[in-house]
Amino acid sequence: MTKAAVIILAGTESHSDLGRLVNGLEAAKEFADNSEDELELIFDGAGTQWIPELEDEDHDYHDLYQSVSNEAAACDHCAGAFGVDQAINDAGVVTIDENDGHPSIRSLVDDDYEIITF
Repeated sequence: MTKAAVIILAGTESHSDLGRLVNGLEAAKEFADNSEDELELIFDGAGTQWIPELEDEDHDYHDLYQSVSNEAAACDHCAGAFGVDQAINDAGVVTIDENDGHPSIRSLVDDDYEIITF
């Protein structure tokens, strides 16, 4: 069994950011498709901006996102800082605020998760 925390940090401003998002979602899907693996998919920092875009059924990567969206969570502080907190809430995505409003990377490491950032 593998425990993986895929963290999407890439924002929405460039082609390379889109590439990092897609690579992150593909990696998350690979873990999600293996029933023996445990996956945490976290949108953090500017990455929180992707959730409202990916919720749009017309987005090119909506289906890929939907394949792992049940595993998705977002940084509570960052969602507010980037102005997407309401959209994330409307999408039903859980927000994480374990470490002063942010996800706790230490907790993930302590729980033996491999941290993979995009």
